[in-house]
This record gives sequence, C-alpha cells and structure tokens, in this order.
Amino acid sequence: MEVKRSWSGRFLMLGFFVFAYFSGLAQMMPEFTLADTLRGMLRPERTGYDVNFYDLVVKVDPAKQWLSGQNRIEYTVVHGIDRIQVDLFPNMEILKIEDEHGRKLKYERIEGAVFIELKSRQYGGNRHAVTVLYEGKPRAAVKPPWDGGVSWGKDKDGEDWIVVTCQGLGASVWWPNKDHQSDEPDSMRISITVPNHLMNISNGRLRSVKPVGKDWNTYEWFVHHPINNYSVTMNIGNYVHFREWYYRSKTDSLSLDYYVLPENLGKARSQFKQVPSMLACFEQYFGPYPFPEDGYKVVEAPHPGMEHQSAIAYGNQFRNGYMGSSHSAEGKWFDFILVHESAHEWYGNSVTAKDVADMWIHESFGTYMEAVYVECLYGPEAANRYMQGLRRTVLLDRPVVGIYNVNYEGSRDMYSKGALMLHSLRYALEDDALWWDVLKRMTLFYRHQTTDYEGVTEFMSRLLSRDLSRVFEQYLKKVALPELELKWVKQGRNFALQYRWVADVDGFDLPVTIDVNGEKIRLEPVTYWQSLPLKTSKKPKITGNPNVYMKINYQK
Repeated sequence: MEVKRSWSGRFLMLGFFVFAYFSGLAQMMPEFTLADTLRGMLRPERTGYDVNFYDLVVKVDPAKQWLSGQNRIEYTVVHGIDRIQVDLFPNMEILKIEDEHGRKLKYERIEGAVFIELKSRQYGGNRHAVTVLYEGKPRAAVKPPWDGGVSWGKDKDGEDWIVVTCQGLGASVWWPNKDHQSDEPDSMRISITVPNHLMNISNGRLRSVKPVGKDWNTYEWFVHHPINNYSVTMNIGNYVHFREWYYRSKTDSLSLDYYVLPENLGKARSQFKQVPSMLACFEQYFGPYPFPEDGYKVVEAPHPGMEHQSAIAYGNQFRNGYMGSSHSAEGKWFDFILVHESAHEWYGNSVTAKDVADMWIHESFGTYMEAVYVECLYGPEAANRYMQGLRRTVLLDRPVVGIYNVNYEGSRDMYSKGALMLHSLRYALEDDALWWDVLKRMTLFYRHQTTDYEGVTEFMSRLLSRDLSRVFEQYLKKVALPELELKWVKQGRNFALQYRWVADVDGFDLPVTIDVNGEKIRLEPVTYWQSLPLKTSKKPKITGNPNVYMKINYQK
C-alpha cells in the first residue's frame, strides 16, 4: 500500500543546498527541481543495493494505450539498508509491491521516486528481491527520440505501430526500475504480451512466442549481457523478418536479424548490406561485437533512430546520409543512422556513462566511429574531410560535460566537438599505432561496464604516457576552443617564431605540428610564450594542422 506521509527533513535540507548551489551559478544554468535531484542523485537508498536481474512482464493494450504488468528486481545488498529507491513516473499507478516471500511492502512516492520500506534491515552480500506491480497510460512521446515516451502510431495500412524511446527522459516512463545509468543488471528477461496479429521485438534473443487466450501472444526475450535501462525496448508492429550472417571465419559468425514493415523489405535487403563491412571495421578498431549471445538486430521505427542494445531502432528511410543529407560529401557514402546507432553498441551500450552528465562518452566516441568507418572504406583523407565537415555543426554554446546528480546532459556539441577533440588527439600525438591500440584497449577494459569523465581521462593518459587532463578539460568543460597564438620576430638576420596557447585552462598543453615555409615543425606549446629560432631570413609562411580543432591567431 502507498504510505501517505511527508518526506524526511534530511531530504528537505539536501534539496535546499542543491538548489542554493545551482542558483549561484551563471545565468546560463537551468533551474533544477526536486524531481531532477531524486532522479539524478545517488543517495544511500540507491547505492545500498546492486541490481542483478530484471524480470519485466508487460501487457500492451493498443486500443486503450495502456500498460499493465510487473517487474521483479533481484539485487545484492551492498551495505546495510532498510529501504530502497526504485523509480516510476508518477502518472503510472503502483498496484502493489512485494518482497521475495510475497509479503506486501509499504512505500512512499515522491515525484518519480518510489521509496520502499523493507520488512527488516538487510545486510551486505545478501541477495533479495522486490516485485512492483503497476499499470497506467504512459507518457506519449512528443518528438521521439529527443523528447520521448511511448509512440502509439499506425503504419500506412492502419496497423498499430508502437515503440518506446526514453534516453534522458528515463526508462521509468514505462516500467519500474532503478533508473540511474550507474547500475545495470547482469541479465534480463523481457516478456511483452501484444495482440496476436502484431509482433514484439525487444532486446536479446527470442525464447518463445506463446498464445494467451485467443487474441494475444506473449513474446519472451532474454538479454544475456548487462543492459542499461534506457536501452530496454519494445517494438510492436506488423513486421516481417529476415536473417543474414556476418562471418568472421568459417567457424565464427554473428546472426544479423532485421525487422521491417512489409513494404520496405526490398529496400532493407539492399540498404542493410552495409552492416557486415561496418561490423568488421568496428571490430578491427574497437574489439569484438559486445553482445554476441544476443545477436545483432535492426528494427524499423517511426522515428529517426535509437541505440537500443542488440535491437537498433532505425528510421532513416533506407537512405544514405541522414535522411539523404549530410554535412559533407563523404557523409552521403553511408547510412548515418545505421552506422551511428550501431557504433553505440560499443560506446553507449557496452561502455556506458555512469551519469547523464557524461553522455559525451557515448556521443563523442559514437560520432568519431563514423569517421573510422569512412577511413576503413575510403582511407584517411576521406575521414579527415568528414571530420572537417563536422566543424560546421559545432555550436560552442555551453560545456560538453553536463551537470552531475541532476540528470542533466551537456551541450549537443558532445557529438561533433567531442569527436573533433578525439580526432585532434590522434593527429597531435602522431603515433597511429599507439592511438588505435589505446582505443581498443580502453573499449575492452570497460566492456559491459560503466565509467565516467575521470575514468576515460585517466585511462587514456596512462596508456598514452601523457597527462591529458588539461586537454579534456578545455574541450569538454569549457566552451571556447583553444587558440594557438603565433608571432614572428627578427633575431639578427633571421626570424624566430614565438608561440603559446590561449586557453581557459591554465597549463593547456596539446602538442601541434605546423608548416613553416614548407617545413613541418612540431611544437609543444603551453600557456606562456616560447620562442623557436628559424633558419630563414625570409618572412615565415605558417600553416596549421587542419586535423587539429583549434583557432590560430597570427600576430605580425
């Protein structure tokens, strides 16, 4: 039963300090609500337990736009707890919450947070479970996938076409769970009941399709790997299915399953021929496909796309580029949604940011992987042109890193600017063998794990034997680009080049190679002036490296 009581004073005090802190920041800072802190903060009610398994059972009624079902949450206690937090949007009704013994548990709802009172104190190392039974009409998607929820649509034949998108918004928009990216279950069962003239496609492997009465079928899927909550999906529609195989060798293959509307079957068979070469490229540079037991799937969707783990949502009209367009000529040589969302199988689904504020880990690496694919097919110069085209999409409006503990992402520059930072690092370091080795080792190290800004920065710094903290801080936590300031002065008969970085981060120290009168010169600029004598009496002509994303200021 739901307990009707006011929440504790410690919550009030916490909220006061959070709001007071944010109110003192710059005017560009948004206002945060109690719901934001409850959703984004890792309080003891969350850190006290680690989710092992979700068993999600849902019936979807398209006629009523209604969901009903339950989720059993199996968990291991991390430290002593007497209550835990799960999450479910407040418009969804909780019917009952039980423990593993079937005993009804009391709970308190505050915004989207549900605080469950346990029957007795639970201690570290022990395994327990709670089951949340619920129903309701979930929030309808406004502009999926960016402003998500459940999309209750129709295909051109009038058949129901129902999908979910909830990145950022939260998986608790449609099912109860511990809705924070820092905790992933080791595995998951997804059981979705739908009208028997429709199919449901979810993550993982299809175990069974069973009739329920005369009008319904239950599709049971099993996810064998850790999965992030926002990646859990249902795709309900009048799909047709075909399967192909990606062969690494005669004895090593990966199933490729495609689900599309009947009228698009021919287009899909042609367009999805890109998949094997894409997977081969990503495996070469970032390691094996992360979810082999679950296979690789692409599911047609009525929105542009989303990286649902092992079941990529695809709505790019079976065209190259993004709906046929791109920021560069090279971008029209491949299907943007197919490649970008599949890249998230490595960065986003396998390597996952602990906090929404670090979504740049998903999007910067995912965007950079687009250029890696171009390089695999067409060579480095084509990849360089693709990356240079990305510069036109950078906003420079606010930091790429968001605000922690309040479920707040950074700028959309997490895509282009973050990818351009990675591209700049490659060319600044001038050691491709080392660069690719580090990227693959990091991807494998964090495989099926969560990480954060510090984790990525420290890992890459250690393996590259160079402190990258100031570089990451400038590109990701500051708005402006670093500016390489150059000037030449006469020293006797010859010139000398003076140079420094102008940056927001003191000690910014990205190395860079420039061209001086046709000669490549490698500099190690910092934020104070340095001087390099030149063996020329001719006025220097200087060209910067176009693959390093920076400003150049020539002072005469």
